[in-house]
Amino acid sequence: MPKTKDKSSEKPKQKIKKDKQKLAGKKEEKKVKDQYDELQDRHIRLKAEFDNFRRRKAEEISRLLQYDGENVILGFLPILDDINRMIDSEDASNESLLDGIGLVQSKISKYFDSLNIEPYGEKGDKMDTDIHDAMLTQSDDKHEEDTILEVFEKGYTYRDKVLRHAKVIVNKK
Repeated sequence: MPKTKDKSSEKPKQKIKKDKQKLAGKKEEKKVKDQYDELQDRHIRLKAEFDNFRRRKAEEISRLLQYDGENVILGFLPILDDINRMIDSEDASNESLLDGIGLVQSKISKYFDSLNIEPYGEKGDKMDTDIHDAMLTQSDDKHEEDTILEVFEKGYTYRDKVLRHAKVIVNKK
């Protein structure tokens, strides 16, 4: 007679195999959940780090803007001291006052040079509507058309930006 398989011995093997698969699945599930938790934690930390970075940068920019003119003011203090000394001098003659004013003017020019502030607008220059404001026009046959005849106020540029347009009288024929 042929031998029949004992079904009772197969069931425990299948059950063990299924239990092993369930156990492996649970381990895999736990591993994936741990990875997910770790990634979520890293995400939260990175978000908090970025928020802190953004806050620090905003505070830094605010401080820079708040005290932006400090260096300009510090540069003008020695010039102001010279003006006060001229005012306070008791035995100042017209000549010494003019010398003092010349000294102050040269200090201001040097300070402007250090800040990259350049004056422009001289007699004889060509009129440029981008940087000059024509206050008046006059007719002079000795000069070409659109030539600057007189400068009321010099213009100033800071790097490539016009701070103040030069106010001039222009030759129109």
